[in-house]
Amino acid sequence: TTQRCLPRLHIHTIRAPTATFNTIPPNIFSYFPPQPALYNTAFTFTSHRRNYLRRRSPRRHKASLLRFRHFCSPKEEDSDSIVRMTSILGIDHYIVGIFLASLLGFLLLFSLLRPKRKKDRCSSAGFQSDFVRNSHDGEVRPDQRPDTDVIIVGAGVAGAALAFTLGKDGRRVHVIERDLSEPDRIVGEFLQPGGYLKLIELGLEDCLANIDAQRLLGYGIFKDGKHIKLSYPLEKFHADVAGRSFHNGRFIQRMREKAASLPNVKLEQGTVKSLIEENGIVKGVQYKTKDGEEVKAYASLTVVCDGCFSNLRRSLCSPMIDVPSHFVGLVLENCQLPFSNHGHVILADPSPILFYPISSTEVRCLVDVQGQKLPSIANGEMAKYLKTVVAPQVPPEIYDAFVAAVDKGNIRTMPNRSMPATPQPTPGALLMGDAFNMRHPLTGGGMTVALSDIVLLRDLLRPLKDLNNTVSLCKYLESFYTLRKPMASTINTLAGALYKVFCASPDEAHEEMRNACFDYLSLGGEFSNGPIALLSGLNPRPLSLVVHFFSVAVYGVGRLLLPFPSLKRLWLGARLLMGAAGIIFPIIKAEGVRQMFFPATVPAYYRALRVR
Repeated sequence: TTQRCLPRLHIHTIRAPTATFNTIPPNIFSYFPPQPALYNTAFTFTSHRRNYLRRRSPRRHKASLLRFRHFCSPKEEDSDSIVRMTSILGIDHYIVGIFLASLLGFLLLFSLLRPKRKKDRCSSAGFQSDFVRNSHDGEVRPDQRPDTDVIIVGAGVAGAALAFTLGKDGRRVHVIERDLSEPDRIVGEFLQPGGYLKLIELGLEDCLANIDAQRLLGYGIFKDGKHIKLSYPLEKFHADVAGRSFHNGRFIQRMREKAASLPNVKLEQGTVKSLIEENGIVKGVQYKTKDGEEVKAYASLTVVCDGCFSNLRRSLCSPMIDVPSHFVGLVLENCQLPFSNHGHVILADPSPILFYPISSTEVRCLVDVQGQKLPSIANGEMAKYLKTVVAPQVPPEIYDAFVAAVDKGNIRTMPNRSMPATPQPTPGALLMGDAFNMRHPLTGGGMTVALSDIVLLRDLLRPLKDLNNTVSLCKYLESFYTLRKPMASTINTLAGALYKVFCASPDEAHEEMRNACFDYLSLGGEFSNGPIALLSGLNPRPLSLVVHFFSVAVYGVGRLLLPFPSLKRLWLGARLLMGAAGIIFPIIKAEGVRQMFFPATVPAYYRALRVR
């Protein structure tokens, strides 16, 4: 009986009841000594089943009993299968034993041989006290502490705003700027509403007073004789909240003056030559003063924000700079734009043209010229290009003023650079502004990102009374690179994607995408408010950006397939979708998918929360 019942035992081992069966033949376990409980459970299940049938259905119980007896009747041929099963189970036990022993051995070897990591003070409950505790891993002892808390290299928009912000919080700040005279640039003149909100948060909104800054309420977009007017979604904000455009130099000078008015902020003209490093820790900078004297300055934290032409960024990151085009800048005088208090974007061929007021009597014109090589300004090639290629595509209201500005000859150029943020956390130093992260200036989002970063850095540093423990401070500030991603990646991705969509192309699918984008914005409502909120920095949500971008692509495909689809139109629609993916996915990859869409999965994300 035992021999015949053994093949059936395996069937009833998964959901067997736990009752005890005391009438098992004593010799049954001689077949498989390793697992007596298995067969006990199996016979328990069989007995339980027979008792159940006896109570509920005597007829079924009788038939089941007959099947059981027939099944359990001994036969000679089953002895071989029992032997084979015994050998298989024995081999399985050996395999499991070898696997477990190997796994435990590997874990033991790994724990013995791996290098011992220093305790991460960022994760301890008393993290704040670690900044004032003496150690041998980068902290400056009390008798060696510098007189300055923070050195800021560069006094542009980011540097001047950061100096005032940290100085107002009581930090001792030393700002070193190459040239303290008023800058004269053709970019950095457009501040989006999201950036203006950050300016208010920093207490610097009065720097826009008395420089003839102009309020901007939205955009006008022109294409092939058609135009649309898009307004910022400002209904939920104070009446003063809007975009601003101005002379870059005037704005920077006002911020420098406000920063220098603080007694604990020192603003000095000098050229920083290099960073001072000791054992991998940045201790300060070496610079040449206005008088030509070589000087060294030391601080607990050095912030490098010396602009797009930074010569220090390579010490702190791995820059991947792309220059897709140049801006050719002009100033139009005494002219009226088609839409007052609006920026203007002309979707020209081959690339976009921008117009926006920078004072009550001046309009900035920026002509995008693709490629690395520009027509020569000296021999008149640039003026000819502007008159023959660009001028015919300019709105008629400003045509004469445009030609007059070209004839005046004050033509300037600026490379349009884009560089994703690729930080290499370095104890004692931090990158900010255009030295750290750049995007195409088509959307005017650079200052918005910089001011947002300053607000974030201020909030991160406020709980810390002492910045001298540079190693722990570096680990703590790694959260800065993750927390800045929603705002920075949204504006960066939108700038790169819009520029590629707005540029003309001989490819039919790309031109369909360009037309679909213009018509999508023309629909109004959420179809225009959503993208404009992203552009203005009022809605820094990367997922919303991706949704709107592919909504434009799907809208373009739908236009192609209606009213009657054809094979050619289907193929064109597929190419349009592939082209849209080819535009945005590389930008998202460069920004970092995990940091952009899943920042909470990054360990550094929680370091700031522990301190707060």
